[in-house]
Amino acid sequence: MDFISRLSSKTLDAHPQSFAIKRIMSAALEAADPDRAVRAALIREDKALKVGGQTFELDEFNNVYIIAFGKAAPAMASAARQVIGDALKGGIVVSKYKTAHDLGGLSLHLAGHPVPDECSKFAGDAILSLLSTCSANDLVLFLISGGGSALITSPVDGVSLADLQELTSLLLSSGARIDEINTLRRALDRIKGGGLAYAANPAKQVSLLLSDVVDSRLEAIASGPTVPNSTGNADALAVLEKYGLLGKIPAAVLDVLLKDTKIPLTFFGKTLIVGSNLISAEAANDVAVQEGFRAEILTTSLQGEAAEKGRELAKHLLSVEERLSCIIVGGETTVTLGENPGLGGRNQELALAAVELLDRVEDVLFITLATDGDDGPTDAAGAVVNRETFIRARNRGNDPQVYLRAHSAYPFFDQLGDLLKINPTGTNVNDLVFLFTF
Repeated sequence: MDFISRLSSKTLDAHPQSFAIKRIMSAALEAADPDRAVRAALIREDKALKVGGQTFELDEFNNVYIIAFGKAAPAMASAARQVIGDALKGGIVVSKYKTAHDLGGLSLHLAGHPVPDECSKFAGDAILSLLSTCSANDLVLFLISGGGSALITSPVDGVSLADLQELTSLLLSSGARIDEINTLRRALDRIKGGGLAYAANPAKQVSLLLSDVVDSRLEAIASGPTVPNSTGNADALAVLEKYGLLGKIPAAVLDVLLKDTKIPLTFFGKTLIVGSNLISAEAANDVAVQEGFRAEILTTSLQGEAAEKGRELAKHLLSVEERLSCIIVGGETTVTLGENPGLGGRNQELALAAVELLDRVEDVLFITLATDGDDGPTDAAGAVVNRETFIRARNRGNDPQVYLRAHSAYPFFDQLGDLLKINPTGTNVNDLVFLFTF
């Protein structure tokens, strides 16, 4: 999919190097395209299905099922369905979005994100029900992508959906990292922490993962439903203590965490990462070199408070002496919200924190991008900053620091026409920041 036409803002469109910049950013998004990622990993040759160096003879299975969940689930499932063809028995697809993808006989569920809802529980229970029918003569293909932790859920005994919703909201507003949030989810959900692998046993299993977590740790992607869990209740309690939430969480959650409730698992199938932040950053880096930039991937492990990291990256950009540089940064920051926060998202806030620092230098661009197209509760994926951003805002009487303290980056950039509104991309491999000098 070509994203160039969707990457648009007032400052970006007016830049002399606009097309080259958009090509670089588009390459990152294209590298995370779910259809392409699945077709590259899943190959059918006659009656054999090949994946990751392993061959499955389809005639040996009574049933072949697809279980897909996450923001990229429809695209991943559609591609896999076409590859598997007539050997496919059926399956379940769970996503945040409506889809135009051809899912054939697969059942589609739409569920809540980032906080699970009743549809998330219904979908989770439906998946567990289907997996409970599997035998050793069945093959289950799990297609897992960003957002999967919220989109399917099945709380452990003693914990209600309302408890999980309250806990998730508390964690999201506390500034907890996604891996820390997933530590709680694995402890409190029958699906997470290897739960789906346990439910599907003794069927043969393959998991294709589109990673949305920093450093692509398997247990953190959608809370690791098909891989071993290295964390436990003590780790979950430590996260709650770190963010001062022990006295705020539902009593039922604390009761469960004080017990050893998870079943040790020993059976797991084959797991492959088919898309990640690093893969996308490398694709962007390659195109940047083609476009004549001195390209560099600074890190794909960016974490921490968005405003703090925005200032750090702005200072880094100011320190770059070489002209025509493209520095690519990947990861996922957080925003700790106070009372009555404004409208924005972590990528917009990261960009807003850079505005005043970049007022002192010409010929730079600072661009943030959520690869799923959604940044927080907004229709923007990120924002574009250059030297003129501060000048134009000041002419409107807008102080970036006032908006930053209010966590209200969206209206700040919206007034300037510099939000990136690319619509949902159907994929998710975390966030990217592009730092340019000219």
